[in-house]
Amino acid sequence: MSEKLVKPVLLVTGLSGAGKSTALNTLEDIGWETIDNFPFRLVERLLKTPPSSSRGDSDPPLAIGFDSRTRGFEPDKLVESVKRLQNKQDYQISTLYLDCAGGELERRYSETRRRHPLALDRPAKQGIALERTMLAPFRSWADHVIDTTDLTANDLQREIRQQFTLDKDAVTTITLTSFGFSRGVPNNIDLLFDVRFLANPFWDPALKLKTGLDADVAEYIGKDPAYPEAIDKILDLLAFLLPRYQEAGKAYVNIGIGCTGGRHRSVHVAERLSKDLRASGFSPNVLHRNLASRPIEALESMQKSNGNRGI
Repeated sequence: MSEKLVKPVLLVTGLSGAGKSTALNTLEDIGWETIDNFPFRLVERLLKTPPSSSRGDSDPPLAIGFDSRTRGFEPDKLVESVKRLQNKQDYQISTLYLDCAGGELERRYSETRRRHPLALDRPAKQGIALERTMLAPFRSWADHVIDTTDLTANDLQREIRQQFTLDKDAVTTITLTSFGFSRGVPNNIDLLFDVRFLANPFWDPALKLKTGLDADVAEYIGKDPAYPEAIDKILDLLAFLLPRYQEAGKAYVNIGIGCTGGRHRSVHVAERLSKDLRASGFSPNVLHRNLASRPIEALESMQKSNGNRGI
């Protein structure tokens, strides 16, 4: 008989302004189902509700956010309710408490011009003190406590990812997109490399109708004296940046490689970078946006008229 899986449930609470929304958004990014300000008396019913049909057969772990604004919020009674839920064998329930120094919370409320939920007609300092007293039972009892006083939003996101990532082996999805500047820059590009400085095969009659996927086009581009050093420098930069993007939890990195028409130089360079990145342990996807576009001499001529032999 297979062992029954226990569903993780994380209760996220803490002082208003300490970063609960950031924590919940980050949890959602890494695969948790998240709900904020849900009435706690309905939690057990929620846990028994099957997941959305859009998730297929998966039943993701659940993160529930609540604080002093939540309907029916009574800390002592809530702690007792959580203890009762923890005794149920179907769930692994833990609590994350987000703390922050009062002075820093006052600064945050001042900068955002928002009112503290417990001090709508009083100084924020009074509301912060009242809420800290109300939440004391959770602060002393929580399984996880993160003090955000000295953390930026990015720091908190990184901390949440380190502690609660479900798939420790998850990797950043890398996509290399070749394109032609004459047809516009693609959306959502994180890193952009312009390779119009390289010798242009378009002006060789034997290569004009071919693409960067053809060996003789690749050979033509590779003969440019600037080519070897340019490829090495781009690869050095990617080798430096990509692991750091992954450490920061960036799910997608889109790298654009542009030339004039998007059929020769950018296509070849994207393929070359993809091959070298795979050899370095990455698994990039490659898209050639303008590979099937017809050559337009007028567009190439506009670039050539700038006086650069490669452009």
